[in-house]
Amino acid sequence: MLQVQQMDKTFGKLKVLRNINIQFDRGQAVAIIGPNGSGKTTLIKSILGMVVPEQGSILFQGKSISGDASYRHHIGYMPQIGRYPDNMQVGQLFEMLRDLRKDQAKLDEELIEAYQLPAIYHKTMRTLSGGTRQKVSAALAFLFNAPVMILDEPTAGLDPLSAEILKDKVQREKQRNKLFLITSHIMSDLEELATDVMYLVEGRILFFKSLEALQAETGEERLGKAIARIMAQGQQAGS
Repeated sequence: MLQVQQMDKTFGKLKVLRNINIQFDRGQAVAIIGPNGSGKTTLIKSILGMVVPEQGSILFQGKSISGDASYRHHIGYMPQIGRYPDNMQVGQLFEMLRDLRKDQAKLDEELIEAYQLPAIYHKTMRTLSGGTRQKVSAALAFLFNAPVMILDEPTAGLDPLSAEILKDKVQREKQRNKLFLITSHIMSDLEELATDVMYLVEGRILFFKSLEALQAETGEERLGKAIARIMAQGQQAGS
């Protein structure tokens, strides 16, 4: 469904992505993890068309995304920090995006109701707490029922109940054969949500495995411990 082929990206003298080759398919929920500076954000921004790689290509449903932004209509994106016009009311924001996507016949307003957002439609975005902004971002990401969902630190700033509502939503949408790409520093969230794990180090893919295979290979149920064991084995092999 989504392919990244031989992709390199450099900022100045810093090579951020190195020969990335990966394919993501429907029904997967891929945890994209790695240390700070490993290239996670650059990879996501490349898929979204916000960053243009020097080499390689990205294909959506077999077609290059280069020069054709229409594929973005098939992607729902929840940023780590949502940036919206400060003076715009919450209700106006949803109305504006619905107007921009009038071609979308079926909307998914489940999170709008679950988070009781109509009650704050009159509030401006600048008055919202960080957690409430996250709720707005989550509702917007799912609104257009996209087959590909990119969630960047989705539960950061959410209270425990709101985080559970979002995770339950992801689990249900996975059953509808959608593709999820998820970044998070909260390993317990990824254990619940991910079917596969991609680990980046210095712009390279160290491994891309199913969560079950990773757990079986390391003998660890917890994702954080499984990754730590893989890294320790690599260090021992290299010494």
